[in-house]
Amino acid sequence: VQLQASGGGLVQAGGSLSLSCVASGFTFNQYVMGWFRQAPGKEREFVAAITWSGVSTYYADSVKGRFTISRDNAKNMVYLQMNSLKPEDTAVYYCAARKSSGSYSEYRRYDYWGQGTLVTVSS
Repeated sequence: VQLQASGGGLVQAGGSLSLSCVASGFTFNQYVMGWFRQAPGKEREFVAAITWSGVSTYYADSVKGRFTISRDNAKNMVYLQMNSLKPEDTAVYYCAARKSSGSYSEYRRYDYWGQGTLVTVSS
């Protein structure tokens, strides 16, 4: 199993970034996909999740209206479009996969994790 996140970088506040995550080693369309982030000295926090078919999406209140999660099951890819970025969005962003449904914000319920990609938002 492998999850490879990419697309992080340095951006000014108000700017945009698009993260991608490619999955392999499991049946992608049978897994809920999520994005989490972890800032230095802080706990890992939920950002967004998308169900198997992509019909349902869930967001943390802090990113709602600014971030959009999507997936392409044909390509085994999940994306996170981040707009109107703020300095407090600075963190390492991780993609994750889980087979089960419900409680999408609980990171302990995710089965597989990628290595993370760093997003830095300057003020």
